[in-house]
Amino acid sequence: MTSNPSTSPRLKEIFRAILSVSIIVVGITHFVKPLEYASIVPPQFGDRLAMVYISGFFEILGGIGLLIPLVSVAAAWGLIALFIAVFPANIYQAIHSIPIEGIPHHPLFYWFRLPFQAVFMAWAWWYTRKPEEQPGASSVESLVESSMNR
Repeated sequence: MTSNPSTSPRLKEIFRAILSVSIIVVGITHFVKPLEYASIVPPQFGDRLAMVYISGFFEILGGIGLLIPLVSVAAAWGLIALFIAVFPANIYQAIHSIPIEGIPHHPLFYWFRLPFQAVFMAWAWWYTRKPEEQPGASSVESLVESSMNR
C-alpha cells in the first residue's frame, strides 16, 4: 500500500490549525478568567496574576506565530518552552485539587492531565522543522521534479 505524498503535509497543516486555535483560545481565557488561573500558580512564582497574563500573552502569540510560515518554527519552540514553564502550575493544581471552570473537577482528572503536557510538547515539536527538513521531503521533491521534466 502506497501513501499519497500530499496527504501527510495536508494532515499536518490541519493539526497545525487545531493546535493554533486551541492555544489562542486558552490564551484568551487567561484574560477572561485570570483569577481562576492565578489560583493554580504556585505562590513561589511571585505575582500570580502577572504570571497568568504573561503566559496568556505568550500562548496567544505562539498560537498566531504557528500560523505564520516565517516565524512558525520559532513559535513552535516558544510553545514548547511555555508548556514546560507552566507545568509547575499543572502539578500545583493536581496536588491541591484546585478547580477551574470548564475543566472537570476531579482530583484524578488533574493527575491524568499531567502526561498530556508531553503530548502538547510533541505536537508543537512536530512544527520545529521546516517542511524541506522533514524525513522523505527530498524524495518527494525528486519525484515532483522528475515528473515535471518528462
